[in-house]
Amino acid sequence: MSDAWTRRRERMVRTQIEARGVRDPNVLAALAAVPRHAFVPEAVRSLAYDDCPLPIGGGQTISQPYMVALMTEALGVGPGDRVLEVGTGSGYQAAILAEMGCRVHTVERDPALAEAAAQRLARLGYGQVSVHQGDGTLGWPDAAPYRGVVVTAGGPRVPGPLRDQLDPGGATLVMPVGGRGLQELLGVTRRGSRFSTEKLGGCRFVPLVGEEGW
Repeated sequence: MSDAWTRRRERMVRTQIEARGVRDPNVLAALAAVPRHAFVPEAVRSLAYDDCPLPIGGGQTISQPYMVALMTEALGVGPGDRVLEVGTGSGYQAAILAEMGCRVHTVERDPALAEAAAQRLARLGYGQVSVHQGDGTLGWPDAAPYRGVVVTAGGPRVPGPLRDQLDPGGATLVMPVGGRGLQELLGVTRRGSRFSTEKLGGCRFVPLVGEEGW
């Protein structure tokens, strides 16, 4: 079955991601390498490489593969960069970043999801990912600053603590901002004390829950 999963991953990258304009070779290689089917429940495993988000329990989802690729490319990170992820979920986004050589800190508010993700990532060999349980809207200041911050849930605004934890030497935050339904994917870049914001397109994510979220 492993060869079949590999073929499905390669087809996913070719038809769902590269065909839509994602060009970063490190992102494409990571999506082709990480076994997405290992990050979804058995009941939906046959859909692991389809062009859609999937439920992972606790009212949470694993994002559509294209959205993972788009957000990862927008971060502009690479080997050795320290990255913060808010909303660990199943651990898939963290695995993609780790596959690219990043040092990842990921924060999950649901204790059961955090524990399951930590075990899964360790089992698959992603030892450079540190999973923390807590309120991700406050970031993880102990490991700041970060060259990239990715938020995998939609909030009403960009949380101030996440902006503050961006590396002043140059860093990018990517997150969906808007209502509890549709949001706009934003890329916020920091250089020194200056911040600039780019709109990356419409999207739909589960709500970002926490002190600086909903």
